[in-house]
Amino acid sequence: MCGRFNVSDSPAVKQMLLRLGIDTHNWPIRISDYHRACSTISIVCRLKEDTGLDNVGECTVLEDAIWWLLLDYKDGQYKPSRFTSFNSRYDKLNVQGSAAYLPYRQSRCIIPASGFGETEHELINGKKKPVRYTNFSSELPLALGGLYRQWQHPDTGHILNSCSIITLPPHPKLQPYQSNASPLILPLEGDWLEQWLDPQVQDVERFNPLLEPCLRQDLSAQMINKPGERQAIADPILLEADA
Repeated sequence: MCGRFNVSDSPAVKQMLLRLGIDTHNWPIRISDYHRACSTISIVCRLKEDTGLDNVGECTVLEDAIWWLLLDYKDGQYKPSRFTSFNSRYDKLNVQGSAAYLPYRQSRCIIPASGFGETEHELINGKKKPVRYTNFSSELPLALGGLYRQWQHPDTGHILNSCSIITLPPHPKLQPYQSNASPLILPLEGDWLEQWLDPQVQDVERFNPLLEPCLRQDLSAQMINKPGERQAIADPILLEADA
């Protein structure tokens, strides 16, 4: 599963945000070499906007969000729930009552990224231990498909966003590095990004093709010593996009 990612303010990322209507001068993106679960990250989403005269429209914005979809209210503030929810599995999206069911229909988002990381675990002496860390990067921006929720503080009325990244079955080319899952990377071609953000699009069957593992752009796979240090320990390997 996708447990970490990085994002830069590279020209490629900026161009994707501009395409979506985001001016990074007004809404600076949260850049980091190491975003991990429970971090505050940047998401792109569509929100209602009061345009005056009782007219309510929608605008595409860059918002802060906690990378953990489910929050609990405790001691006067919202905190990540004890239920792991930084990822939302593809096979839970259409299960009524699941944490992902309504957000998949009403509040999808895009997590801009420059790369992501995976950790492979093995059972050693009966315990699950990490044995391999790999970082993946692309010359093109990565539009990670995500879900978000909004939480309103009962006293202050402040709105807090939370989010998750949708994960798919492992792609054959990624399986040597992560045998359990792969992140949903949305196509940059066509109008998939715009459809994904549009809350009026609730016929989610149209997104079924996106839930099949597909490498839509070239990725460079770089094995590292550990996520906190990110020192390369082998030559990078080019994983070519699917034909």
